[in-house]
Amino acid sequence: MCLAVPGKILEIAGDDPYLRIARVSFGGMIKQVSLACVPEARVNDYVLVHVGLALSVVDEQEAAEVFSYLEQMGELEELETPAPAPPA
Repeated sequence: MCLAVPGKILEIAGDDPYLRIARVSFGGMIKQVSLACVPEARVNDYVLVHVGLALSVVDEQEAAEVFSYLEQMGELEELETPAPAPPA
């Protein structure tokens, strides 16, 4: 299932509204995200992200609720960092 996942914008690079890229935190996992569809997005805003593209700005409460639902559904595995292998 393809879902949009909420994340918090930590940093934005670029001035052109259609070329801006953000570092976005998804519960601790940091990813690069295009802000082309949300030119109004600012640092510390929460955005819904699908395949590397922020689709909309949401408030913090809505982001927390959606993240919680996705976690309960087991839809966040791809955001988790695998544990390092023990030394041989």
